Amino acid sequence: MYRLFQFISKQRAFIVFVLLEVLSLWMFYSYNNYPNAVFFNTTNYYAAKALETSNSIAVYYNLRNVNQDLATENKQLREMVLKLQAQQLVQPKVNYKADSIVAARFQPIVAKVTELTTNQFNNYITIDKGTADGLAPGMGVISSTGVVGKIKSCSEHMSRVISVLHSEYTMSAKIRRNNEIGSVKWDGKNPELLEMTDVSRYKSVKQRDTIVTSDYNYVFPADIAIGYVTKVGVKKDMTFHDIQLKVATNFNTLSYVYVIKNRLEKEVKQLEETPESKTPQTSKAPQTTKP
Repeated sequence: MYRLFQFISKQRAFIVFVLLEVLSLWMFYSYNNYPNAVFFNTTNYYAAKALETSNSIAVYYNLRNVNQDLATENKQLREMVLKLQAQQLVQPKVNYKADSIVAARFQPIVAKVTELTTNQFNNYITIDKGTADGLAPGMGVISSTGVVGKIKSCSEHMSRVISVLHSEYTMSAKIRRNNEIGSVKWDGKNPELLEMTDVSRYKSVKQRDTIVTSDYNYVFPADIAIGYVTKVGVKKDMTFHDIQLKVATNFNTLSYVYVIKNRLEKEVKQLEETPESKTPQTSKAPQTTKP
């Protein structure tokens, strides 16, 4: 306390000067209309800016919850879309309608990306869901814009996904415009480009054609975007098109994915693993001997 009084005593001239300055400024702005209005408007302006900045910070930190809510809502909408697509007529001339269980066989499960790579020759993605959430190796993974990859391995709460940007990953695909079937694979170079092969050079392929998943798999639902044709050519001394695609999924901004669970996968695998039935032997009626 003594040091405080000693400090005030030494600095009394400066303290009195500051107090008089504050008093004079207060009187100046209080008894003059124009300076008072300028001060009031300036104060309000900076107060509004401070409030706007504070709200922006609050909104930014709340984006995680907003994204989670949107991902959950998108999951419900995507499940409805998949069911409606399966119930549509396959061909206009064929009166076909999928069974309700078959139509609802694909169930999307929301997961968050915790780690991913795009600059390796074989890229992987880690997500925060595992066997405890019903995930299993072999399940397809998609984003809101297109195909992401396929689950390779699972722990109880995490899963590792083989990205489409993997040199050994190939998927069955088709051209949406004419249903021509081919295969899509990454060449290990540009993470924004894929290659489509096995499409005959005599089939129609155009730039900007959409390449989607085909109907011949139980990993992905049909018609999920894989990429968009950016270049069409013919391979030298080959009878197939040389097709280049721009990948549909933006891996640089990938935050949430949807794991596709096929409720009928076990049933399909059991049918595929069933050995071919042997030709049944014709039974002969027992012969009776005459006495």
